[in-house]
Amino acid sequence: MFSGGCLCGASRYVAVGEPINVRVCHCRVCQRSLGAAFNARVLMPLDGVTMTGPLGRRTSSPELVRGFCTVCGTSLFTERAGAGVIGLTCGSLDSPADFRPTEHVWTSSKQAWLVLDDGLPQHPEGAPA
Repeated sequence: MFSGGCLCGASRYVAVGEPINVRVCHCRVCQRSLGAAFNARVLMPLDGVTMTGPLGRRTSSPELVRGFCTVCGTSLFTERAGAGVIGLTCGSLDSPADFRPTEHVWTSSKQAWLVLDDGLPQHPEGAPA
């Protein structure tokens, strides 16, 4: 079990179970949505995560909904309900050091100034199936 939440503390989540994966996404949609160079996230089964507090949701692609605290605006998750998964942003975790990414995806869109030298696999687009 692990937990996380927003900057102001109004929105929280608790996750139970093992992550499906931990990835860093460099796609332009994540960059624009978070206002950051990339989105590091922990992918979990949707039914293993309980959210509380004032949450907003915004569809960012046909399959993906992004969730945030409506009080402070913190980006908390990406949800693919059709696939039954939710990606919790690593920055919102109470203990982010507990999760280490295993790969980078959409590196074809990464910021030119960002040098990836952590030895993790890099995929120009999404990870192979």
